[in-house]
Amino acid sequence: MRLTSLRCYNLLLPNSFISRFTRAITTSNQKGRKCIPLQTTTVRLAVRAHSVSPASMVKAIRVHELGGPEVLKWEDVELGDPKDGEIRVKNKVIGLNFIDIYFRKGVYKAAAFPFTPGMEAVGVVTAVGPGLTGRKVGDIVAYAGGVMGAYAEEQILPADKVVPVPPSIDPIVVASILLKGMTAQFLLRRCFKVERGHAVLVHAAAGGVGSLLCQWANALGATVIGTVSTKEKAAQAKDDGCHHVIIYKEEDFVTRVNEITSGQGVEVVYDSVGKDTFQGSLDCLKTRGYMVSFGQSSGSPDPVPLSALAVKSLFLTRPSMMHYTMTRDELLETAGEVFANVASGVLRVRVNHTYPLSQAAQAHTDLESRKTSGSVVLIPDDAQ
Repeated sequence: MRLTSLRCYNLLLPNSFISRFTRAITTSNQKGRKCIPLQTTTVRLAVRAHSVSPASMVKAIRVHELGGPEVLKWEDVELGDPKDGEIRVKNKVIGLNFIDIYFRKGVYKAAAFPFTPGMEAVGVVTAVGPGLTGRKVGDIVAYAGGVMGAYAEEQILPADKVVPVPPSIDPIVVASILLKGMTAQFLLRRCFKVERGHAVLVHAAAGGVGSLLCQWANALGATVIGTVSTKEKAAQAKDDGCHHVIIYKEEDFVTRVNEITSGQGVEVVYDSVGKDTFQGSLDCLKTRGYMVSFGQSSGSPDPVPLSALAVKSLFLTRPSMMHYTMTRDELLETAGEVFANVASGVLRVRVNHTYPLSQAAQAHTDLESRKTSGSVVLIPDDAQ
């Protein structure tokens, strides 16, 4: 790396070092070389510094305690330079996901306080760590899951956790779909492999992940049944490929699923609601069916005795995307399949709600109260 400047530092050195330094000076005098008398144990050294930018202040949302949306604070934070294996990214668009609410409330545990929430963003690389290859300043990259801290104007990221963004896809679309799309990919293709002829039940079918599950499952040839809360959301779910839409506030979804499937039940249920739907979801499954619980917007489900699964030899899983994208190859393959389905038109994203990053608390309030549909994004205030 190019060296550009001299910087001076006052260092308090141990006596052992001073003793050796004094002997070196004496030896140098004996050889007739000019030296500077050592008068104190505080030594002023000139050091050449690497050509890196100094730490800077950026705006970010910070959480100092668990609680409601009001704990999301808009603050200045100091951001340094990327280290080995890291890049610095200026965020352009930030995805809002229910997992952000789970961390804010303490359903999932953050590493330490204060923390910056957010698991998904698209941005431009502004600096790369020493010796890093494969990334350069100006690259447009995205990440989803595995790293927290997206609710910020800029952030430091592990280079192996980001994926290149195809130039043909708008960054807003990428930030709206990557985390949800990769979630849909591992749920539909790996937790349970949906195939033509299967019947699937998707709760919250008009939500961010639910919308993509319906579209993708329909494209795979499955019969898609979706539950929603309103007639407006029912119309969206229908447009997203649901063959049968159940407004759960008006009719019992277990009864309707039984009618739709002629008493056979469904091969798989994708349940992001949790407590309010969990037992009913189990009741909707056919023998040897799969219960995939991947969220809990209504609260954590009650404990399930093994005997409840034994009645129909059911399978129950509570998967996490990070366990399905553990390697670099898995990450690239998962993201690549999402991008390919966006490019082909299989997956369509609705960015129905956009908020300034500084108003993340309002965005959380609206998402948690189910006032939103489709995808929600946050735009850094300096990018608007």
